[in-house]
Amino acid sequence: MPVAELNPKPETGDRRSAEVVVSIRGLTKVFKDFWNRPKARAVDGVDFEVRRGEIFGLLGPNGSGKSTTIKLLLGLLHPTKGHIEVFGHSPRHVQTKSRIGYLPEESYLYRYLNSRETLDFFGNLFHLDKNDRNNRAEQLLEMVGLGKTQTRAVGEFSKGMQRRIGLAQALINDPDLVILDEPTAGLDPIGCREVKDLIVALARRGKTVILSSHLLSDVEDVCDRVVIYYGGKIQAQGTLNELLAKPDSLRITTPVLPRETLEKVLAIIRKDLVSGEVRVDNPTQNLESYFLDVVAKARAANETSGAQSGARVAEYLRGGVEAKPAGEKVLEKLSLPQAAPAAAAKPVAESSAPKVDSSKLAALAQPTAPAAAPEKSASKTEAPKPADLSKADEKLSSLLGGKK
Repeated sequence: MPVAELNPKPETGDRRSAEVVVSIRGLTKVFKDFWNRPKARAVDGVDFEVRRGEIFGLLGPNGSGKSTTIKLLLGLLHPTKGHIEVFGHSPRHVQTKSRIGYLPEESYLYRYLNSRETLDFFGNLFHLDKNDRNNRAEQLLEMVGLGKTQTRAVGEFSKGMQRRIGLAQALINDPDLVILDEPTAGLDPIGCREVKDLIVALARRGKTVILSSHLLSDVEDVCDRVVIYYGGKIQAQGTLNELLAKPDSLRITTPVLPRETLEKVLAIIRKDLVSGEVRVDNPTQNLESYFLDVVAKARAANETSGAQSGARVAEYLRGGVEAKPAGEKVLEKLSLPQAAPAAAAKPVAESSAPKVDSSKLAALAQPTAPAAAPEKSASKTEAPKPADLSKADEKLSSLLGGKK
């Protein structure tokens, strides 16, 4: 995920004829207590549609119904009333689930697995073959900036690094619909910008993104349309231009003008202005842009042991051909059987049966006089003779008689 300026978002009008990915009509979810009495109306009569290639934002304060809506879309909850369709099917349709990538608000990961093992585990859930899992894992780890921390256990990661690996697992199955719940929580400004760049890149390649976030600046940077929840109901929805534009005011931006020219312009404007204030000031860049510029200059002369800026978007997410497998690993190379030298292999090839030296065999067959030490040890293991047994019986009976 390179740090770069966000690409301009495609016009929403271009998507009006696109495929409807998510359709929600009259959606209502009422939570009940043990006695089946209504306890909370989390979602109340919600209607909206999300089309292919669109970035759709869910906004609202805590407890307004955003997370409940996401769980209903994933089939984790049943609606009390209303209708939900995802890719034309019920959210509980198994084949539909395989087309969805989900990043929850909390990264529920196995803390004792490392980054590579985590992606391999989630890839296995989607029945990806081993080569696909390895290729995608390598591309995703580079993309989210964790390529140099593949052997560290996920439990050792900071919250921001856990969000990065969580984002990677949400994309391991190359989903058509990506649902992100607070994707930039815990990320540094560089990571936030990279995630936003990735979201825009995914939408440009025909993938649909549903984004829930409390960081309104992030939503404003990437979303095409938003809905604003309060009390389980949608209070406002539309494109950002429709919701944020102020039709009663106008802004003119020009290069620096000579003082005389500026006074003439202001005089003309004030002449036709009935009421209101005319302001002249210098435009400023936002803090995010300034921060990224400072870090980019520092990176050129310094190193860091933290998360790195990611590489470009993974090849398979760009709709291209799968990247070639990585080069042969050292351990794999060492574990392969090595070919024997030609000189050593030649005698084996001439005869499969081993040759025997008959003179040495005859010498081994001749009886030899035992040495003193071996004779002593052999006497311990030889069976006792009958005479020896009788003497042993006499000693035993004498000992028993003495005890009596």
